[in-house]
Amino acid sequence: MRELIEKVFLRHFGMHAGLADSASISVDGSSLAYTTDSFVVDPLFFPGGNIGKLAVSGTVNDLSTCGAIPKFISCGFIIEEGFRIADLDKIVESMASEAKKAGVRIVTGDTKVVKRDQCDKLYINTSGIGYLPEDRKHICTGETIRPGDKIIVSGTLGDHAITILSEREGLTTGHQLESDVAPLNNLTEKILGQPENIRFMRDITRGGLATILAEICENKTFGIEIEEGRIPVRESVRSISELYGFNPLFLANEGKMLFIVKKETDEKILRQLHTEETGKDATIIGEVTEEHQGIAVLKSVIGGKRIIEMLGGEILPRIC
Repeated sequence: MRELIEKVFLRHFGMHAGLADSASISVDGSSLAYTTDSFVVDPLFFPGGNIGKLAVSGTVNDLSTCGAIPKFISCGFIIEEGFRIADLDKIVESMASEAKKAGVRIVTGDTKVVKRDQCDKLYINTSGIGYLPEDRKHICTGETIRPGDKIIVSGTLGDHAITILSEREGLTTGHQLESDVAPLNNLTEKILGQPENIRFMRDITRGGLATILAEICENKTFGIEIEEGRIPVRESVRSISELYGFNPLFLANEGKMLFIVKKETDEKILRQLHTEETGKDATIIGEVTEEHQGIAVLKSVIGGKRIIEMLGGEILPRIC
């Protein structure tokens, strides 16, 4: 995906588009964050949510991860002929519910119906706009990251990916699985009262935690080291991952955030995150280091170290 973006889209659209989840734009002196996304998840309904909840949450999170305050969302629907109105109604209802939770308004949209077999039931495209305070602009770029900064994840990894896999393949696992899909702007706002303490944020979606850490370090004068024993993973996710040969570090999430925070504030920020339901399992997993510049490293539970690389392909397509 990254190679496609760099060799085709950025080559024609220009590097100003960047690789962040949202673009920072200025309109008449006001700074805004603007994002767009398309959702093709299969199946449309899964434990913990559906494509509509996913669309709103994903858009809100792409704005929130840049430090923006989400305000408005658009939604476009591509609907296959014969799709059940009752199912569409449930999906749209969930979108309205999630928007209300996140404090955003769905203000415009579009609907297209295509012939049978010209799309797989339903696709949704969204765009989002949020207000971006001046003192938060550094969060999206990570330009203030320094050695000694602490790395926090807001909760357990891999819940969404393993839930989608199990639902799609009809697995009987004996475990209770549920996607973590949720809007995270209430969580991020909890810690942004002093934005200078937040060096960087990123929602942990496709490519998982490993890909984000590798991207952060790429061509930088610092490294990252995380501890395997501190990474929160549910036992149900761990057991299914072992069965299928997945590494939870690479699995997609739809309700988890990575934070890099100033060292002196890590425990305070952790306590603030724990006050929100979406941050109750937040954990400090590592730190930014002067060692192994440009590389992210995992320290295993037995003391060995290995390099964390970006995901080379798509583990599970149509995850979002």
